[in-house]
Amino acid sequence: MNKASPVAQTATHLGMGTGMTHCVFGKNAEAALQAVKSEAARLESLLSCYRPESEISRINRSAGVQSERMSQDTYEVLAHAARFSTVCGGLFDVTIGPLVALWDYKNRSDLPEAARIREVLPLVHHQDLLLNSDAGTAELRRSGQSIDLGGIGKGYASAKILEVFKSFEVVSAYTNIGGNVAALGTKPDGTLWSVGIQHPRQENRLIGAVSIADKAVVTSGDYQRYFVDRSGKRRHHILDPRTGYPAESGLASVTVVADDATAADALSTILFLAGMSQGMELLQRFSGAEAILVDTDMTVFVTPGLRNHFQTEAGTRVYILNA
Repeated sequence: MNKASPVAQTATHLGMGTGMTHCVFGKNAEAALQAVKSEAARLESLLSCYRPESEISRINRSAGVQSERMSQDTYEVLAHAARFSTVCGGLFDVTIGPLVALWDYKNRSDLPEAARIREVLPLVHHQDLLLNSDAGTAELRRSGQSIDLGGIGKGYASAKILEVFKSFEVVSAYTNIGGNVAALGTKPDGTLWSVGIQHPRQENRLIGAVSIADKAVVTSGDYQRYFVDRSGKRRHHILDPRTGYPAESGLASVTVVADDATAADALSTILFLAGMSQGMELLQRFSGAEAILVDTDMTVFVTPGLRNHFQTEAGTRVYILNA
């Protein structure tokens, strides 16, 4: 008699400003899901700049005044952000909070005045985030500066959720935080997880899917949050810290596949901002990270490590990039 396949247990809830779905197989699935929901709420209470009581909000309120002692998690995610900012020369910048607030994508239907952008732009400077590892403190150098973890926070939360799964001896699970997917192991039958990648211009269509095990898959795109301004131009939410305006890199979406969910989240933003050529140079600095890039003509470019793991929809032009 064939052994019955384990039954999946799932949980769906809101958190970090988005929907979260977790799927777990195994005897401890129910307890693991309860723990994961608690962990997601705990991390949001620490890291959300929209929560006045969070540690990130505390740093922002103390900008230019004093340092603030951080929990290990908050310090860790800020240290990751500082490292990525340095590696990419500031393309990724966790101090982008003043620009995010100015553009206010939830309520805005036209772009801010150019003078206001010029006024706010000097406040965005990743080297003004001062971290003291001995004291466990963080500080922003100048008044008016603020941290926004939108480019790395969900990835960090995904990584922490996988740690919770492992603590319950789960070997087959995934978490999806607003499209940030991280998988533990394979499916119970040994087959790979398949993660769909949204078509950047057709809402209910995929442009392809990637097969993974023990990997994270994160996409950054110009279709996730945007408005069309009075001149008919799409103004998406991925702001370039060098210009103060939405990035214009020739890309419509970037999906990064990596062992670590925090890295996948940051790198998807970095590559989107960098564009094809510079992005591929930066990606080579991160061992094991692969990418799927879609340009504004809807042509798909895939790095060599995903050659046998990416399946595209019929009619899509796909090119395998040189190693």
